[in-house]
Amino acid sequence: MSMDTQSNHAAVNVPAATTGKDANKKVPGRKRGLAVDVIGLIIAVVVVAACVHDNAIGKQLLDKVAQAGTVQTALVDQGFKSSVVDHGADLGIKVEIVKRSPDDVGFVPQAKRRVSEQVNGILMLHRRLVRDYEALPANAESRVYWAITANMSRRLTKESTPTWRGA
Repeated sequence: MSMDTQSNHAAVNVPAATTGKDANKKVPGRKRGLAVDVIGLIIAVVVVAACVHDNAIGKQLLDKVAQAGTVQTALVDQGFKSSVVDHGADLGIKVEIVKRSPDDVGFVPQAKRRVSEQVNGILMLHRRLVRDYEALPANAESRVYWAITANMSRRLTKESTPTWRGA
């Protein structure tokens, strides 16, 4: 399993009480945390204000994943710190922080964590997920599950292109 977060801009109608500003990326809005299995299917989603640190999101994701009871190892990036590793150990999940090479400049996908980055990219194909339009974070979470269901349907039917794009 791989865990990652993504910051999204919030629309005007989103209540200020559920939004914040991501200090690293300078994005006002919400942050979406994903726990993804090795083939790119979403195990858990957490949507919170963008000002919430990745550690808090990681702990919430691990709690949701532990309820499923099938995950033994989680791969995370350097945004997650040792408190997530300790929390995972308490839940019986080994959390490995995948460090990037110091020689890398800019965004370079990590081989072990590439799947979670791909899922974030796939979610951006759904226009309702490019910007957070939902008034409640729980509704935003359900939109993510809805979008990944469309992706799973395409995989099951072996449809290579989404039908809404045309041929």
